[in-house]
Amino acid sequence: MIVVDSSVWIAQLRSQSSPAVAVLAAMQSPSRIIVGDLVLMEVLRGARDERHAESLERAMRRFKVGRMVDEALALAAARHSRFLRGRGVTVRKTIDLLIATYCIARGHTLLHQDRDFDMIARHLPLKIG
Repeated sequence: MIVVDSSVWIAQLRSQSSPAVAVLAAMQSPSRIIVGDLVLMEVLRGARDERHAESLERAMRRFKVGRMVDEALALAAARHSRFLRGRGVTVRKTIDLLIATYCIARGHTLLHQDRDFDMIARHLPLKIG
């Protein structure tokens, strides 16, 4: 399964071209894509108004929406944060650490265009698509 980060969804919605957007556009099977609830929130918070948010949500719900965080995952993300900090890596956004930890725990691949994930993947077993 592939988790698509909000950085890719937002770039696609803005009609920006990037390698990650091209990968998303070329995906043959939407059933392999997971929209995490945290990713859904990140995309929807950028909507212009409620009508736009409803349209975005309908589009995102064509894919499987999954719950990303529970107590065990929150604790694992905190461990990952301490581990990374011990190696001189500071992840700028907590939500990115939660998304990465979810992917690691479930064995999912992450499609993104956010440098924090590349830093995380250098030190933890995060699969990048």
